[in-house]
Order: sequence, then C-alpha cells, then structure tokens
Amino acid sequence: MKILFVCSGNLSNFNPSPFIQVQGDSLRRRGEDITYYKVRGTGFKGYFRNITPLKKIIDHNKFDIIHAHYALCSWVSVLTFTDIPIVTSFMGSDVYGYYDGNGRLRIDSIKNIILSQMLQFFTGSIIVKSENIKKYIKFSNHLHVLPNGVDISMFKPINKEKARKKLKLPSNKKIVLFLASKKLKRKNYRLVKSALNILDDDIKICCPYPVEHELVPYYYNAADVTLLSSYNEGSPNIIKEAMACNCAIVTTNVGDVEWVLGNTKGCYISSFTPQDFAEKINSALTYSNKHNKTNGRRRIFKLGLDSETVALKLISIYKSVLNGNN
Repeated sequence: MKILFVCSGNLSNFNPSPFIQVQGDSLRRRGEDITYYKVRGTGFKGYFRNITPLKKIIDHNKFDIIHAHYALCSWVSVLTFTDIPIVTSFMGSDVYGYYDGNGRLRIDSIKNIILSQMLQFFTGSIIVKSENIKKYIKFSNHLHVLPNGVDISMFKPINKEKARKKLKLPSNKKIVLFLASKKLKRKNYRLVKSALNILDDDIKICCPYPVEHELVPYYYNAADVTLLSSYNEGSPNIIKEAMACNCAIVTTNVGDVEWVLGNTKGCYISSFTPQDFAEKINSALTYSNKHNKTNGRRRIFKLGLDSETVALKLISIYKSVLNGNN
C-alpha cells in the first residue's frame, strides 16, 4: 500500500513526533510505502494554510490511504476534498481538551473538542489510543483502539552505571525521572515537586525535557523510578517505553496505564495527593534498590505493544478500510 502520513512538522527539526516516526518505520519494514506530509504552522490559520499544498501532493500521487495524526491534521486532509479514504488517529488532548494547573478543563480548548466531534462525520475510520478515549467518539461506527507501539530495539534494558556515565549523572544518588515539560499544566509537575518535598534530600529529580530522542532510553535506564503525574493522557508513551526498559514506575491513573502496568511489580498507581505520590515513590525506590529492574518488558510483549505487532494491526485496519468494511 501507498500511505500518506499527515502529521505536525512543528518540532524544532521539522521531523514528525518520534512515536509517529516509529510507526512509519515499522510499516516500512513490513513493505509498506510511507510518505510524510508535515504540517507547519500553528493555530487554525497556520494549519489551514497547508490545505492547498497538501492537495497538490495528493493530486500528483496515487495514495491508497491517508492517515492523519491529530484532529487538526485530519481537518487539513478532509478539506482537500479527496476521494482517498482518510484514517484519523485521535491522540487524547484533541478530543478531551487541555487542563489548567488545578485539573480543570480550559475554556479555550472547547473549540478543539467541538471540531473533533464534527470531524467524526467526515473521516472514514477512527483510531484512538486507549479505551478511555472511546467515550468521546459519539458519531462514528468505524472505531478502533490501537495504542502506539514501542520500538523494543531502541527501548531496552541497559546497565544503570553505563547509562549514568553516558549522561554524566551521579552514581551515588537515587534518581527519579520526570520526562515531560514542567511548564505544561496537564503534566502536573506540581504534584511531583510537592511529593519530593515530603521525601528525603537524597533523591535527585532529573528533568531533561526537551531531550534528543536517541538519549531517552539512557534516561529510563539511569533512573531508579520514572514518574508520570498527568491529569489526563491517552496511552502515554513514557509508560510503555519505561516498561520496555524494565524501569520502576509511579503514575497517576490516567489513560490506559492501569491496563499496561497490570500486576507488574515495582510499578505503582497513585492518587493526586502529594502524600500518596510520595509514598508510592518511596515504595518504587525500595523495589528498585532491592531488585534493580522490573519485568515490565515482558508485559509489553504480552500485550502486543511492540511496534512490529502494532504495525500488523494497523495494516489490518487499512485493509478493512480499503475493502469498505472500515
């Protein structure tokens, strides 16, 4: 199949988000022909300026499927008025909105939610990243739940001392990793900070965001515990990547984390109270000190969340769309 990925190109290097790149690479390894159209520009005007150039690319190529990642990229695709089937991946925030520092829905994100609801009438098939996002899809019968896969050749266990030496991190400290923007309210760094204030001073918080993608596996392996404190998520890649590296985890109960973690020892789900988050960090540190690594990687394989297995499922979705079954 010849597949056009329409996705944001607004990162500093104009490349697609790493998880989209991983998906494209895994499809190519399966023999699929992948072309990227990277939308550049912000806001509605910035995105919609891409309609004409995208239409030219579509008109001059014989694509079988257009796969749009995020709602606004799908709208750009829809407004080319192409006859090519469009598959839309909703990521999470594009359907449930953005939240402030107190966990309340921001008023300015309501228009995005409305646009995502309207989009359901115009796209052939919809992919959501987790079961909890399904409730936002009210007007489409062609719905698939398919999380992003993990590149297990990249995200794998590495010796902790080797990883810390690579990143120039201290070897004699307990390190907890927060791999998200502290400025993004939805990520709720305030909870992490409040929890660490309860614990002893021997813990070092590592917040390397933004970070080169190639270094991310080293951070998971250098850390004693990976933290996720978000108010909302779809299927957070950080959890699956940390699991693939056998890193201990403390996370709030968002998206599909409860399903992904399962009963994996060394991985803990916390409430949004600093006391509980601190207690779970302490438990995870104790586990990491005693056992060093979890068996999270085994869980990723059991759930079929490696990128190659996910690629096969995605190809099946494309074929069902082309066969008119959606």
